[in-house]
Formats: sequence, C-alpha cells, structure tokens
Amino acid sequence: MPKRVEKKIFVLDTSVILYDHNSVTNFDDNDVGIPIQVLEELDTFKKGGDTKNYEARSFIRFLNSVSSDSLLNNWVRIGGKSKGKLKVIKEIADLENNAADTFDDYKNDNKIINAALSLKQQFPKKSVILVSKDICLRVKAKAFNLQAEDYQTGKIKDLDKLYTGKSVIEDVESEVIDELFEKKKVKASKVKRSKFPFNHFLILNNGKKSALGFYNSKEKRVERVEKKTVYKIKPRNAEQAFAIHALLDPAIKLITLRGVAGTGKTLLALAAALEQRSDFHQIYITRPIVPLSNKDIGFLPGDANAKVDPYMQPIWDNLKFIKSQYKESDKELKRINEMVQMEKIAIAPLAYIRGRTLSNVFFIVDEAQNLTPHEVKTIITRAGENTKIVFTGDINQIDTPYLDAESNGLSYLIDKVKNHPLFCHVNLEKGERSELSNLANELL
Repeated sequence: MPKRVEKKIFVLDTSVILYDHNSVTNFDDNDVGIPIQVLEELDTFKKGGDTKNYEARSFIRFLNSVSSDSLLNNWVRIGGKSKGKLKVIKEIADLENNAADTFDDYKNDNKIINAALSLKQQFPKKSVILVSKDICLRVKAKAFNLQAEDYQTGKIKDLDKLYTGKSVIEDVESEVIDELFEKKKVKASKVKRSKFPFNHFLILNNGKKSALGFYNSKEKRVERVEKKTVYKIKPRNAEQAFAIHALLDPAIKLITLRGVAGTGKTLLALAAALEQRSDFHQIYITRPIVPLSNKDIGFLPGDANAKVDPYMQPIWDNLKFIKSQYKESDKELKRINEMVQMEKIAIAPLAYIRGRTLSNVFFIVDEAQNLTPHEVKTIITRAGENTKIVFTGDINQIDTPYLDAESNGLSYLIDKVKNHPLFCHVNLEKGERSELSNLANELL
C-alpha cells in the first residue's frame, strides 16, 4: 500500500487574502489556519473601491458562509471532501518560542508568527507552513524555525521562459527573403518551421539580408511587417515595428507590451490609438495609482482630480510629445486638442472604471506590472463590443508591495493567454528615449 501522506497546515497572512480571496481553497486537502489578527487587519480594508477592499469583503463573506452552522474556533470544512478544513487561530498562552517577546514588539506580524508557532506546538507531527506575500515576514518566521513560503497560485514558474512574442530564425534562404519583400508573403514552411504561436512575430536572417515577418495562422503563411509611421511616430527598431503592426490589426483585441523604461510602450500605444480614432468612440488611458512613500492619495491637496493628476502626468507627457511633432496650424494638432476637450481622449485612474462596461473603446492600461492577476482579469471582463485593450509595463519595475516579477498581473496575463488568436505580445528590448536613459537601464 502507498504510504499515507500526512496533511499539512497552511497559515495565511493578510497579504495573501488581499491578493486572492479564494486562496484558502487552493491548498488541496490540507488544512488552513487564519490568525485572528488577519481578521482584525481585514476589517480595516473592508471599506473602499480598490481591489484590495473587494478582496477583503469577499473573504469576510466567505468566512461567514462556511461558519453558518459552525464556530470558527473549531476546524470547519472549506468545501467538499477534496478540500481540507479551516480554523481561526490564536496564539496559546504557554508558547515556548514567542516572536513578540523576541522582537519586543507586539505588532500583528509577530502575533501572526506566534499563531503559526502555536499550531506547530499543538501538532508536532504535522508540517505547519506560514504563507505570506511579505518577504520580511517570511524571513522572520524562518528565524523561528518555522517553514514559510510565498503564495504560489498565480505565479509564473519559469520566468526565464516567459513568452517573448517573437522568434529569430537564422540561415533563411535568400530567395525566401526576396519573395517576402516582393510578394509581401511566403508559405510558413519555407522558413524552416511550419507552425508558430498565434500572432507571432519573426526576424528572418540570411547573412546581410533580413526581414520582419508576422505569422498568419489562418493562412499558414508569413507576412511581411513594414515599419509604419503612426501620428508621426516612426518605429526605430524591429520590436517597435511589431508593436505598431499588432496595435493596428483589428483582429487582435488584447495586446501586452513589455519593456524597460524608454522603449516606447505607452507612446506607441497612444499613437496607434490616435491613428484609429475613427474606429472607436473613445481612447481611454489609465494606470494604477501606487502612492509614494506609503502615503495614501488622500494626503495630497486639492479635489479628486488634483489628487490623481500627478500620477497621470506621464501619460500626458506622452500625449504632449505626440503633439510636439506638429505645427500649431496642423489639423492633427487641432484634432487632438478637440478630442481631449470632448473627452474622446480620457486619462483617469484605474479605479474609475469599476463597474463600467467598455464598449467601442481603445483602452490602454499603463504600468500593468503593478496589478494583481485578479485585477487584470477584472479589467478584461469590462470589455464590451469593439473594444481593444493594451497592457503596457515592465515586470522588473514593480512599485506595489507583495508583487514581484513572477506574481504580477502582466506576467500572469502573458503566460496564460499566449497562443490565443485574440492575443498578441511584443517584448520591447531596446530603449529609444535617450543615450542617458539607456545608460541607466544597462549599467545602474
């Protein structure tokens, strides 16, 4: 007979609940402990319109539903037989190894460690594991000989293999490249590989010759990608040409543009949106608000618009750059100003779209690396008819606590939606802002 696997007890920190309110159901048949201090912290998050407030409220409702016929100081079944049990836990009085005494600080983090240590003391034969998105809390737990790990659901397992959206094919026959330039298309079988992911880009090389291609899965052919200019913004490298090609393709409804600062992610998306202004009722550009120095946005002076304007300024800067390409007398410049005045171009915080249905909108979400997977999903579910959504960001420049390059919403989206006919991804690699900006990205 196979050896019986002993069930584990996972103790969840507040950060895990705020990241995913369904987290307690993702530990198979193992048991889950919720320190009572987590409930206290969730109570402070239950009011508000941000995603973390939604997660807090949803989890509190979940606890209420599972405890309708039971008390939470006892182990209660989370779901069916395939799931484990749940209990709200408190630290025991005679705890042998007390984190709060060691750190001389009775703040909640230390009490949460104590709650996990209490379970370890009560169930010495079981593995008790503290799960937290807070790296410092995990390190402190390990200092007390307590197993601690990050919440794995929604994390990318192999970041080095994250989809890039393109392939470089060497030693392509010279005649194939010539045919691609002449006829603007070739059979996919002629470039050594007959199949690629949906909406995949190619760089075909042969000595001094090279060509940019796009894989048309429906026709099983490679089509030439030309360097198109949109609203006087001209692509400066292959990846920028790929991005413009995808942004202008009406069949592609969901796009991710990943790249370091200065690669042109937001600028290209905004210029392409303006190029297609007649195809959509509105261009909507947004970004998540990440307060600086851990201060809430309410600390800023002024009304709601004045408070959020500093966070939206980078988007206005991109629009200003596009406008600077034109003279005062040019009709394109007048058209952009009119679109802003009539709110055909709208720039607003991400929180303002909650509950809306976005129909006939070219929707750009900047700094998407600061979103959770749940937030990305929520945004996409807002899409109505004739809506195109573009997520831009740099997964190595995350400002939100408890997110990293593996667990943020942008990485999650790229990994989960790759090879879907409605989706296209472009990894922008070369900075084009300035030589000084490239120096910072490469050396600092």
